[in-house]
Amino acid sequence: MKKRKIPMRKSVVSGEMKPKKELVRITRSKEGEVAIDPTGKMPGRGAYVSLEPKEVQEAWDKHILDRVLETTLTDAFYQELLDYVEHQKARKELFGNG
Repeated sequence: MKKRKIPMRKSVVSGEMKPKKELVRITRSKEGEVAIDPTGKMPGRGAYVSLEPKEVQEAWDKHILDRVLETTLTDAFYQELLDYVEHQKARKELFGNG
């Protein structure tokens, strides 16, 4: 059986290359709207962050996503991202990789 290629992406916080499924994409549209992209298919500039709460906290503390996406993000957005990542990590631990 042919081995499938696993798409890899780079986390903007740690700089590590990881499988796309282990990261969450944040997009900035042409209008400047920033959103969490769970499907990874929304149009616009994308940045990837690992599904690790401490990485999201580091991005929040250093405002890394602000620089990468060339916009100003609110604390409410970072809190929403942190909640999303904690939820996804808990789900992954509960249900496994499937």
